[in-house]
Amino acid sequence: MQNTAAPTPTHCPYCALQCGMNLAPSGTGGLEVLERADFPVNRGALCGKGRTATAVLDRAARLTTPLVRGADGELAPAGWEEALDRVASALLRTRAEHGADAVGVFGGGGLTNEKAYALGKFARVALGTSQIDYNGRFCMSSAAAAGTRAFGVDRGLPFPLEDIPRTGCVILVGSNPAETMPPALRYFTELRENGGTLIVIDPRRTRTAEQADLHIAPRPGTDLALALGLLHLVVAEGRVDEAYVAERTTGWEEARAAAMAHWPEYVERITGVPVPELRQAVRMFCEPEAAMVLTARGPEQQSKGTDTVGAWINLCLATGRPGRPYSGYGCLTGQGNGQGGREHGQKADQLPGYRKLDDPEARRHVAGVWGVDPDSLPGPGRSAYELLDALGTDVRALLLMGSNPVVSAPRAAHVEERIRSLDFLAVADVVLSETAALADVVLPVTQWAEETGTMTNIEGRVLLRRRAVTPPEGVRGDLSVLRELADRLGVEKGFPEDPEEVFEELRRASAGGLADYSGITYRRLAEENGVFWPAPERAAGDGAAAGDGAAAGDGAAAHPGTPRLFLDRFAHPDGRARFVPVAHRAAAEEPDEEFPLLLTTGRVVAQYQSGAQTRRVAELTAAAPGPFVELHPRLAERLGVAEGDRLAVVSRRGRAVAPARVTGSIRPDTVFMPFHWYGEGRVNTLTNPALDPVSRMPEFKTCAVRVERA
Repeated sequence: MQNTAAPTPTHCPYCALQCGMNLAPSGTGGLEVLERADFPVNRGALCGKGRTATAVLDRAARLTTPLVRGADGELAPAGWEEALDRVASALLRTRAEHGADAVGVFGGGGLTNEKAYALGKFARVALGTSQIDYNGRFCMSSAAAAGTRAFGVDRGLPFPLEDIPRTGCVILVGSNPAETMPPALRYFTELRENGGTLIVIDPRRTRTAEQADLHIAPRPGTDLALALGLLHLVVAEGRVDEAYVAERTTGWEEARAAAMAHWPEYVERITGVPVPELRQAVRMFCEPEAAMVLTARGPEQQSKGTDTVGAWINLCLATGRPGRPYSGYGCLTGQGNGQGGREHGQKADQLPGYRKLDDPEARRHVAGVWGVDPDSLPGPGRSAYELLDALGTDVRALLLMGSNPVVSAPRAAHVEERIRSLDFLAVADVVLSETAALADVVLPVTQWAEETGTMTNIEGRVLLRRRAVTPPEGVRGDLSVLRELADRLGVEKGFPEDPEEVFEELRRASAGGLADYSGITYRRLAEENGVFWPAPERAAGDGAAAGDGAAAGDGAAAHPGTPRLFLDRFAHPDGRARFVPVAHRAAAEEPDEEFPLLLTTGRVVAQYQSGAQTRRVAELTAAAPGPFVELHPRLAERLGVAEGDRLAVVSRRGRAVAPARVTGSIRPDTVFMPFHWYGEGRVNTLTNPALDPVSRMPEFKTCAVRVERA
């Protein structure tokens, strides 16, 4: 491993904060993480995952040679040419025998913008398949759908994180940043130091909830009713901003009528939240001049997630919050590039620039950049879970990059069974994840510090993540893999492996789209510490054309980027936001006599996503060695369970076993398990794949279970 002599400014490989860090040569010949105080998001602060991030660069922790499954059924080392030939021949054979849509592609929310863009192009141009989606569908797709419906565009946060301490009140719904993104907790601490208030809505009293001025603990799956109950009270107490509603929105009367059917006592029966708490929350939210609602996976990962987020947006619109300083609605994105990963072509229904795949003008524009006939582009395909569910039947071969669905997908035992039934599976990854271990061919690829590329963080800030170390011998970049495969599939042009060259094409493809990156260049990103999209090119005469290379978008004529959206207008053609009438409905699966409890899932501070990387870091594994079942003392007493006893949690889909963690911080009718582990403690064996009808988000956050001694 060779590394640069001077510290390299770059970004953390984990969550959507994309915290800034410096990587410097260590005394042992590797790299060490140093503080980077100049990056405004984290101002030098890092969590334990960020501090230990270089551990996954160790050769012992990762793949360094391709693996090919032999006649004996075992994976064995192979050369790159053999591995790539085998992947290409399998994809070609499957396409010839079963059609283009028998080949699937599954991506990841941790891929750089360049990789996400190239993967979407590869699926549609080199393979001609519509069957592509990514694990970001499991992250914030419901918030994306609701935001697009209401505002005309989806960007996780339409304002910078630095606005949070300057508002008067934040309602944080289903989010636990103290454990999921610890450096962000300072924004909420500063909010309260500045005299603002924090309301946390979560069925558990998390470390974040302990910081709140008001903690509301609803029954899992009832966030929609809760938001409607709050809006009912806003109307009943005369707190609607009538002038704002008239000037900047449409659809209020229908949304108002829907909310008024959810009177406080009715909402209390559904949610378990006392009416006085509802009234207190409305008072805290409405009295300041500025306020925000921020949602995360809690309300979003439901079979009604889009409507649930829509109800919280309606609350914001009725009180005149979106598009005003230090106010509005935002979503706390989870994955490192969950935002950019869906903007540029990994989603089943989207083209680069946040264009719709079924829009003729969008198809014409992108096809022109790609040099193909618009009619040759396939239409929208299956969403993530639907794609995984179709493996081995309609989809016979799969190329998977940067995801571990054997651990992360709902109804995971079924998904594992579908993956095992494939005719062929190729996985490109940094480590031998549980999914990669099932592959016919495993391709070892570069990771964050070994490559340059762009990421788009939680705020819509496009960042440059720089290469700081030479990859180990035997490892290639994902862009190189796609170029080599495209060449073997008969597409010899259009898949460069230089990331800046790919980004230049991405700029042209995104130009004019909602997520317009055409005015952003690597040079600007390096000089400006990131640029907020949309950042279009200036009109003719104001600067270089979008296709003119690194100079385009630079200099005095460059668009400054857009840190704050909606200040003048929303992204709908008439400039107005849309109220969408919604009504409470039950979760897809409610408790009954056989399964009397509710299960909810989430993360712990020392692990990340499916744990494929963090479980290989000794310090993190020591802090969080395995799964557990969190339950209330009253439930533990009823079951005769003590701290540390092995418990089995059983749903209609399977069984997971883990030690008990008895705590008064959870509702007595609810149990909690983290989702970072495989094996008998894999909680996603239990979770419900019921899908939201709009976003196609599975219902991870609630299902009916019973708990028994193992």
